[in-house]
Amino acid sequence: MRLVLSLSDDPATTSVERAIMEFRSARPVVIDGAELSALVLGVEDLDEAMGAQLEAIAGGHAHLVLPSARLRRLGLDRDRPAVVALPVVDRARIENLALKIDGRIDAPVRPASGLDEEALELARLSLVLPAVVVIPLAAGVEIDPSITRVSGSAVRDYRRAKALDLKIVSRAPVPLEGAPTSEFVVFRGGEGLRDQVAVIVGKPDLTKPVTVRLHSACLTGDLFGSLKCDCGDQLRGTVGFMAQNEGGILLYLDQEGRGNGIANKIRAYKLQAQGYDTYDADEVLGFDADQRRFDFAAGMLRQLGVKAVRVMTNNPEKLAALRNAGLEVISDHRVLGRATPENVSYLASKRDRAGHYIDIEGLLASSIKD
Repeated sequence: MRLVLSLSDDPATTSVERAIMEFRSARPVVIDGAELSALVLGVEDLDEAMGAQLEAIAGGHAHLVLPSARLRRLGLDRDRPAVVALPVVDRARIENLALKIDGRIDAPVRPASGLDEEALELARLSLVLPAVVVIPLAAGVEIDPSITRVSGSAVRDYRRAKALDLKIVSRAPVPLEGAPTSEFVVFRGGEGLRDQVAVIVGKPDLTKPVTVRLHSACLTGDLFGSLKCDCGDQLRGTVGFMAQNEGGILLYLDQEGRGNGIANKIRAYKLQAQGYDTYDADEVLGFDADQRRFDFAAGMLRQLGVKAVRVMTNNPEKLAALRNAGLEVISDHRVLGRATPENVSYLASKRDRAGHYIDIEGLLASSIKD
């Protein structure tokens, strides 16, 4: 009798997590789709040596998958991803199509297949630039066994699976300045290979509506006090308010750069320095307005015993996500930081382009008064 040892209770999810690590390490992955398999690689770290290897495998059949946001920047009005043929795996051409500010489409495009979209999703999960070289594999082609394989359906279902796979892994009291009675509760899951933190401020009564905030991590603003945003002010102001008003729960979510990751956020900052607003900068890089999901945040709150909430936010998407997840949203309240010369256009973009509830005129008047 032959015994097979498995170290995973969910092989599909495990295979995606291995593929994410390979993609982040600039190594190719094989995705097995419904009808065919393909070798896929992100363009971010494509160098001449890797391009030559891909060229030898592709035999003229490679293509580049681009998201709709990047296609719009290339001059095409698209709301779905599409592909451009790569008769030659030409690094300079790929860079022009996927990365260059002044890039323009140079060949016909065709709609992306399901496998192409799964390859793009793997790039997004890996927090690399969303542009992927795909090489369809002919039947019988021998693949190096060291190359990670993953099913396209597992990639497609990964976010939903992780949102349902939240668990508390540690918790302890952590006294904070202005909120000495606070507890940090660390969850694993929700956003893949990342941990999420619930900060319980004071002793909120969980039998009543609880004041909560969903705060996406912002390294530059929260930790370093960047003047380009108001995130640090929102974070500290929320905790202070909760400490003085019967407590509450702040969910600190690992969603840097609206879910694009710190590297892409800094790329967007460079573009903003050249005159692009925050959303246009993301679109140049191939990202839509917001990559974040908040469904798992409701799961965190439920595990803490919360059923009804008073939400501190300016973002209507967060309110909708909590309601759609079954939590009772009793009320919502604004969270405002300082308006600065460096962040006023950013705040205006969030108000005008994403519908955030921000009274910029009131903020500016308050800043002048202060």
